[in-house]
Amino acid sequence: MGDTNLVGGIVRILETPKQHVFSTNIMVTRFRVQFPQLRNTAVVHLTFWGTLARDVSNYYKINDYVLIEGYISLRDKKMNTGIISKSKKIEITVLKIYPLFLSYDLPSIQN
Repeated sequence: MGDTNLVGGIVRILETPKQHVFSTNIMVTRFRVQFPQLRNTAVVHLTFWGTLARDVSNYYKINDYVLIEGYISLRDKKMNTGIISKSKKIEITVLKIYPLFLSYDLPSIQN
């Protein structure tokens, strides 16, 4: 069996990307996104590392639609009080991201 946790799909960005830099000068960017479905819309957390993290925070904003590819995992939810909840959150570590331009996003070309 191969990489069974590899996932890809179209998502809508729900919040402004938040950047963090570790002591080893490695940048990480995290934010929440939503899979656009007709019902039971799923909200997941995306994580980007390195130069991809910098590029994502520079080029994408709230309500942008993007195509992502990455690895999915389940993480413990931590409450504001520091207590770990019994429920899990879905996190995708993104390897590739592609912008999607919807027809109303494109500028009209006039002769």
